[in-house]
Amino acid sequence: MHRFNRRDFLKSAGAIAAFAAIPKAVSAAVTGARVVVVGGGFGGATVAKYLRMWGGNVQVTLVDPNPNHISCILSNLVVTGALSMSRITLGYDTLRTTHGVSFLQGKAVGIDPAGNRLTVQTSSGNRVLDYDHLVLSPGVDFSPAPGNWNPNLTPHAWQAGAQTTLLKNQLAAMRSNDTFVMTVPKAPYRCPPGPYERACVVADYLRVKGRTGAKVIVLDANSDIQAEPEAFNHAFTVTHAGRIQYVRNATVLSVDSATRSISTTAMNITNAKVLNYIPNQRAGGIAASLGVNPAGFVPVNALSYGTAAFPNIHVIGDSCAVPASDGKAVPKSGHMANAQAKVCADAILRTLSGEALDTNVATGSACYSPVTGRTASWLSANFIYGDIYDVNGAVKGKGMHRVDLGEAPSNGVNGDSYQDMFTWADSIFADSFK
Repeated sequence: MHRFNRRDFLKSAGAIAAFAAIPKAVSAAVTGARVVVVGGGFGGATVAKYLRMWGGNVQVTLVDPNPNHISCILSNLVVTGALSMSRITLGYDTLRTTHGVSFLQGKAVGIDPAGNRLTVQTSSGNRVLDYDHLVLSPGVDFSPAPGNWNPNLTPHAWQAGAQTTLLKNQLAAMRSNDTFVMTVPKAPYRCPPGPYERACVVADYLRVKGRTGAKVIVLDANSDIQAEPEAFNHAFTVTHAGRIQYVRNATVLSVDSATRSISTTAMNITNAKVLNYIPNQRAGGIAASLGVNPAGFVPVNALSYGTAAFPNIHVIGDSCAVPASDGKAVPKSGHMANAQAKVCADAILRTLSGEALDTNVATGSACYSPVTGRTASWLSANFIYGDIYDVNGAVKGKGMHRVDLGEAPSNGVNGDSYQDMFTWADSIFADSFK
């Protein structure tokens, strides 16, 4: 099996700091170590792959309810019909055949932390998996507003798959003068630029299809655009002027899917043609069972992604809350989940070998957002481990401190970035699943 050097991923990802040293190979005494990974998205697939690549004979079992993963990355282009669902469907075959990851299709339903056991509900009954380390990467669950929300009538499409297809079909049924209403949940939520990206590509779709007078109303629970404000402000007010109405401070009070109606602190809308309600988000249930912070996510150690009560249970990706400097939160994105997974894999292997955790670590996240059918913007952020600061600039502890933030200016939204978007996405797809 190919032995991938842990420094290589840092070079290929353009990370700003490297591991202090490549950990020793896992000792013979722990080559039978068992790691169970829950969730086969970008976090779970990556940690499973890299544990096997770096960890010798460590046994890795990946658990997911679905036979493959459908990526949220690029999924808004499936909504508009620019891409097929197969383009963003990622299988686990290479993880099994090339990297030796065992795959179990089922839903994790219970953790016994004292006994180091995970219960998985499968089509043939419950199975209990023993583990030495457990990694949870279940993504997000939703906290819907009061009312009668039925996602089969008014989809969120924030977990790609059937919901993506439903929203695609509803968009295709729009006619002139119809209204597409969508919400932006209160931060933190999965993929900060994602809702604004969706608004843009939907507006562009309506233009291209000649839906005269049709518009997109964006009801944002936040006080302003949460990512790429320059690019998206320009998109809303210039590129898609007259087709997008952006409404700030629109906390959702109630939803009625039967009438496609929504009430917010900013405005009320009834009988929208399409209501794309994206609820507030929290840690996936199996991770949340370990305890969450006030925002609904699981606090972790930034060097290992272990939890305080159970250091051998790790939470990565959208479900975790990483300590960070005030105003510089670690984003919940597929690219960040991929980066966290490698730090977590390294920490698990060091622990199994009796080594201290590496403190010279970095994570980063980049993304591209389509703004029209031919142009895209971009965003990047890099973090290093060390002191983190409160709003007054005083040290408040240790965690991941953001050292740079880059985003496309309004005149940087172009066709080159649109093409780069596919190279970037395919690189993450391959690094996680191939």
